[in-house]
Amino acid sequence: MRLIAALLVTVTLLVSSATLRAQSPDVAKSSKPLKLGVIGFHHDHVFGFFRNYLQRTDIDIVGYVEPDKALAEKVAQRYHLDPKIIYPTLDELIEKAHPQAVCTYTSTIEHRAVVETCAKHGIHVMMEKPLAVSLADALAMQKAGQEGHIHVLVNYETSWYRSNHAAEELLRSGQIGELRKVVVHDGHRGPREIGCSEEFLSWLTDPKLNGAGALFDFGCYGADLATWLMNGQRPTSVTAVALHIKPDVYPKVEDEATIIVKYPKAQAILQASWNWPFDRKDMEVYGKTGQVFTVAANDIRVRLPGQRAETQKSGSPIPAPYDDQITYLRAVVLDGAKIEPLSSIETNVTVVEILDAARKSVEEGKTIDLPPTR
Repeated sequence: MRLIAALLVTVTLLVSSATLRAQSPDVAKSSKPLKLGVIGFHHDHVFGFFRNYLQRTDIDIVGYVEPDKALAEKVAQRYHLDPKIIYPTLDELIEKAHPQAVCTYTSTIEHRAVVETCAKHGIHVMMEKPLAVSLADALAMQKAGQEGHIHVLVNYETSWYRSNHAAEELLRSGQIGELRKVVVHDGHRGPREIGCSEEFLSWLTDPKLNGAGALFDFGCYGADLATWLMNGQRPTSVTAVALHIKPDVYPKVEDEATIIVKYPKAQAILQASWNWPFDRKDMEVYGKTGQVFTVAANDIRVRLPGQRAETQKSGSPIPAPYDDQITYLRAVVLDGAKIEPLSSIETNVTVVEILDAARKSVEEGKTIDLPPTR
């Protein structure tokens, strides 16, 4: 029986991968590179962009924006960027370089201004998570994107994890039954402890510029995944608690948070922390009849009805263009590829609604009931 169950899991994952390929949009792939602007050098995720994408031929980086001249010079030297196309303002980048899309590596509070400016010029935006510091800003960005006919996308590292997609497909296939509970663990030892730059820390640990501390920094991952698994359903209430374990390191913001998100027939528990002993981004998905746990980026542990023990498997490769942030952005802008829910503005407005309510729950010490409609 165990062998049969294990084979069923393998078959399910293979079928799921085939289904994803079948659902990929049948669009003619353009051979043109995407004209891309990069905004901001004071978010450390931009360094991952420089390491991974500067040599790509499917994008043409037409310019950068960084108002801090000293930081711009330091980063330009480190990554051999052309200083002639580093502009002090977004308006100057747009006027002189004419990007089709931008990737944004600013503080979270600056996202709204970037989207509203780009929307006036028909320029698509992908930003680093989370979407906004408040629900009001999130809704304003959604409106600007609609009026400007641009895509507003949010990049999460976990969107490209095979493990998350394998878990989602097992849920959608009915193998674990109706969703009952999601538990998401996200975080690390702390941004200062892992060596984040002072430019990054200056806003990441500021409640106005980041919205909160660990609550927003890592709570957003779980809110994004839970909203995705719940097919976009908004919760009925949010309850959160937070701790300030290291006030000497993070005097302005909490470094530990737990968010309970209630739905009519399910709940999500989001554990966001700058105090984990080890880095982690994983989740547990419990259905009515089975369960699946993700293991880092690629593997899952599954227990289905009739099994006495878990089976660990590797998730199938995610089909292009949904396996990489820049491949995806380019395909959406140039080829008309469909928007995936994890990065969509609709999902991420709900994410910010959850985070906004969680922050209020911490401040007021009570459960925050959400209205049926916004």
